[in-house]
Amino acid sequence: MSGGQEAGGGGGTSNGGMLYHEVQESKLCAVHCVNTVLQGPFFSEFDLAALASDLDRTERQMMLGSVTGDFLPELSHNVSLDGDFSIQVLQKALEVWDLQVIPLNSPVAEPAQIDPEMENAFICHLQDHWFCIRKVNGEWYNFDSLYPAPEHLSKFYLSAYLDSLKSFGWSIFLVRGNFPKECPMTSSEASNGYGQWLLPEDAERITKSCNSASRTLEGSAPQQLSNPQVQYEEAEMFLDDEDEDLKAAIAASLMESSQAIETHPGTSGNEKKTNDSEKA
Repeated sequence: MSGGQEAGGGGGTSNGGMLYHEVQESKLCAVHCVNTVLQGPFFSEFDLAALASDLDRTERQMMLGSVTGDFLPELSHNVSLDGDFSIQVLQKALEVWDLQVIPLNSPVAEPAQIDPEMENAFICHLQDHWFCIRKVNGEWYNFDSLYPAPEHLSKFYLSAYLDSLKSFGWSIFLVRGNFPKECPMTSSEASNGYGQWLLPEDAERITKSCNSASRTLEGSAPQQLSNPQVQYEEAEMFLDDEDEDLKAAIAASLMESSQAIETHPGTSGNEKKTNDSEKA
């Protein structure tokens, strides 16, 4: 987990005008989502797995002495072996930077429902996929990790796109607070294999090129508001979701947590509740 960056407004000039984007790796969309909200490679999958383990520990403590029939202490619903994370993990990660994650349909988020362009970031979730829509340097972008580059959204299209997502069943969360203003673009931090820094014009060029190639292959005109879930399912067909190294690493992390609980039963609780909330 990277640290030490200054906090600042989400809409101000940051990172020399560059955009930070992560391209989908295995099923790490929650990692990509958090990092693109923060605009830098601040968290790894192992950082989020550690946060998930902390949440599991807290929930075990809460469940001690009150285990019910539908509670399975050997399971974690904060992180799965293939890298899916719960909304609680994303919230915990963003809380590190004093950012709040608020359901868009809650009363406190009503101004954002009316005038979304006045905000700075949204997190979107459906089934196993997370992505963020973020305002960077005064312009809105879709940082979906299934896209090769951030996709620019006009202020008018932002509202229409959010409405489209809601109509197709996506859960949308508003992110508020002081966003990190700068992230040092060191080679070590940017070399995680899926993160890249792009100038807005480079992102636009990549997006146009890919859209043009897609239309050529399909032989049809682009749809302005196509079903985002269909786009997600089609793109996921090309992903390698059999990342055995990742699964083994997360399994080892969970095993270490379980062993610690067995060794120190007084300081840990039962592993993750059955989660009624959104799952990454």
